[in-house]
Amino acid sequence: MSKENRRPLKARSWTIMQKAAQWMSKKDITPNQISIASIAFSGLAGFLFLLFPAAGSALWFYALLILLCFVGRSFCNILDGLVAIEGGKATASGELFNDIPDRISDVLIIVGAGYAAGVPILGWLAAVLAVMTAYVRTLGRGLGAPTDFQGPMAKLQRMLIISAACFLAPIEALFWEQGYILALSLIVISIGCAITIWRRAKSAYDHLEGESNA
Repeated sequence: MSKENRRPLKARSWTIMQKAAQWMSKKDITPNQISIASIAFSGLAGFLFLLFPAAGSALWFYALLILLCFVGRSFCNILDGLVAIEGGKATASGELFNDIPDRISDVLIIVGAGYAAGVPILGWLAAVLAVMTAYVRTLGRGLGAPTDFQGPMAKLQRMLIISAACFLAPIEALFWEQGYILALSLIVISIGCAITIWRRAKSAYDHLEGESNA
């Protein structure tokens, strides 16, 4: 992926990220391998979400592990690009490995959250809409429109909402029936993703029609 097509992230300039990328660039580690590793973190998070309904007193522990998995996924998402571009290890297939693992990760995490909330259909709905936001962005770029990362529910915003719900879930369990906060987060993600799909599609449409009439 070229620098122009990368999601703007301040975390790329963090010292820890730069040093980790430099270390990996010197090892026999490819950006594609880092991208695939993000699926492992997301798969573990999704599995831990499935354990939520019967977690009992272990809910805090599971929530902490899930948040650590989210951190691991985020690190992979940043490091694969740094190693590819700044580390000079970009490949012709890099775009596939940059996008496909992210979509798989979205589904594993969001669907898992749906089962944790006790409303699987909400998880599947939010996951489908999340994947659609990326599809519209990729389709628009493929047709010649600028790469569009606008929200309100881009990947970073989705992960922040799920992370907040995961953090609050054990607190919720102390006072009332578990699952409402996760369910609410999925509703917010679904509505936000629907708006994001519309905005990205409209931006691509306006750009393409504007060029055709120029």
